[in-house]
Amino acid sequence: MSSENADAGSVHDEPVWDVVVVGAGPAGASAAYAAAVAGRRVLLLEKAELPRYKTCGGGIIGPSRDALPPGFELPFKDRVHAVTFSLNGKLTRTRRSKRMLFGLINRPEFDASLVEHAQKAGAVLRTGTAVSRVEQHGPAVPDRRTVAVVLGDGETVLARSVVGADGSASRIGAHVGVKMDQVDLGLEAEIPVPPTVAEDWAGRVLIDWGPLPGSYGWVFPKGDTLTVGVISARGEGSATKRYLEDFIARLGLAGFEPSVSSGHLTRCRSEDSPLSRGRVLVCGDAAGLLEPWTREGISFALRSGRLAGEWAVRIAEAHDAVDARRQALNYAFAIKAGLGVEMGVGRRMLAIFERRPGVLHAAITGLRPAWNAFADITRGSTTLAGLVRTRPLARRALDVLDRRSGEGRPVTAAGEEGAPAQSDPTGVPEAGARE
Repeated sequence: MSSENADAGSVHDEPVWDVVVVGAGPAGASAAYAAAVAGRRVLLLEKAELPRYKTCGGGIIGPSRDALPPGFELPFKDRVHAVTFSLNGKLTRTRRSKRMLFGLINRPEFDASLVEHAQKAGAVLRTGTAVSRVEQHGPAVPDRRTVAVVLGDGETVLARSVVGADGSASRIGAHVGVKMDQVDLGLEAEIPVPPTVAEDWAGRVLIDWGPLPGSYGWVFPKGDTLTVGVISARGEGSATKRYLEDFIARLGLAGFEPSVSSGHLTRCRSEDSPLSRGRVLVCGDAAGLLEPWTREGISFALRSGRLAGEWAVRIAEAHDAVDARRQALNYAFAIKAGLGVEMGVGRRMLAIFERRPGVLHAAITGLRPAWNAFADITRGSTTLAGLVRTRPLARRALDVLDRRSGEGRPVTAAGEEGAPAQSDPTGVPEAGARE
């Protein structure tokens, strides 16, 4: 509620916030933190009560860690030093690293900690508050520098700028006009296990390239609970559910009752989709920002949220529509130059993976440069886009796979071009190479 906004507040008997952020997940909390640290008055709105459960594997890779507020202590449930890869339960191999690859968190605890950092920076939190729409014109809007955020109960909140971070079914994204060109269904179970089972998984995750085009499954250990999930294209709901059931049974976990079973749609933006409208920006899932191949979204949420918060401050300070538009375009450029480039490479990887999962499995489990690249990406030493840009071998390999991905018949779940594969139904890893 800036002092320069006192005139608008007196007319409508409503304070005018500099920045209102809708959604208190990683993207929204990061945006609120960035705007509050800049000294502006920030209101963070969340429809749920915190902490709340979120369907998510909870892997924190290097780019996520690097985007966290200073002094943020990650509440790791486990630190990953080994990855077991399998091709629909076959050709199982484990790769190990002396250094940590990435960490695992529970989202309720992680998200709540991010919100606490935003509050400590000065943001005001309101939970249990649903947003029905935003208006940039009409009787609820006192002037052209103001946005009206209309809550579910009819209350109106006024702001100089708004950040939409309200998830993949975003109302703010609909206002901006965000378009999605990839929608996937993720199914997940949180499975409590006895200490003997938990010990077998400590420090190791499983990634299984699945039977459906573009699908994969995961097991992420978090102390006495295993997060087990699968993801595949929307429209394959029954097959995706069957994959999860078969996956759990294959791992020998069918006898344990999940504490939570949930599902979630992930959405990737189309490349020409807008990121702003007037004084309203979108970030994270609301903008369709996530890695198309792995559908990793936390790092995209944190990074885009921070940028959205920084540019929302500049939009709040803009005195006319031209300046506000200029700042919104700068935000879009920053997103597209960084995260957008990463998404472009991710789309290419997904197209290859959908057609030739056996090639990628063979490379990452059998070729040291491919494994080292995987480790560098998870640690944050590089990104998929950075890898292609700076390493000629990686760029040539991707170009070759691009050309070949459309050739020949589809790859079977057993292996490349239907090649026979030896099954490992227990899911117990083989002795693997060490980095």
